Amino acid sequence: MKFVPSLRARASIMVVVALALTFVGLLGEGSASAGPGQLQPISKLDVARYLGVWNQVAAIPQPFNVDCLSSTQAKYSKIDDRNIRVENTCIRNNGSRNRIVGNARVNDLKTLAQLHVSFPGVPFQGSKSGPTNYVVTYIAPDYSWALVGDPNRLSGFVLKRTPDVSKKQWDSIKKVISARGYNTCFFLVTPVRGKGTPAPLCTR
Repeated sequence: MKFVPSLRARASIMVVVALALTFVGLLGEGSASAGPGQLQPISKLDVARYLGVWNQVAAIPQPFNVDCLSSTQAKYSKIDDRNIRVENTCIRNNGSRNRIVGNARVNDLKTLAQLHVSFPGVPFQGSKSGPTNYVVTYIAPDYSWALVGDPNRLSGFVLKRTPDVSKKQWDSIKKVISARGYNTCFFLVTPVRGKGTPAPLCTR
């Protein structure tokens, strides 16, 4: 039986495709550092290894792109030494495909892991330059999965190269989320290909 969530459930489970998976950048303007108590970036992001396709497997619900039902992905492509093209897609609840293209620009020349992400038509994200709204706070040694969020932890995204997640992997992901100052119950698992339910991550 196909899972068809209520409007309220969709608003809860489908995070911002415009923000999901869009924290890659190369060289940008100036530098930025996280303040006390804010989400900290990794020491260095290897941008070349980070390009390509990522799958969102869990996220803190956000107030836009609530029409996305499953299979949220992002594809990163190099534009130049300052900017990355961000193409985010998902499957709507009616089965159609949603797509938005934006830009990621690094704000932190030291780590390359604090960025400003922008998308045309998205409130507060129309300009390619701006304050950091995405922080890469964890990346697996093999770049198989990552945890990102905004400096104040109002958003959070678990990204993975493949959409499948084992029980052992979920356990590792939850430990990292907690270590970075998040509550795992605030994250909802993102359904893949219309399968699965948006259960809180803490119940996995």
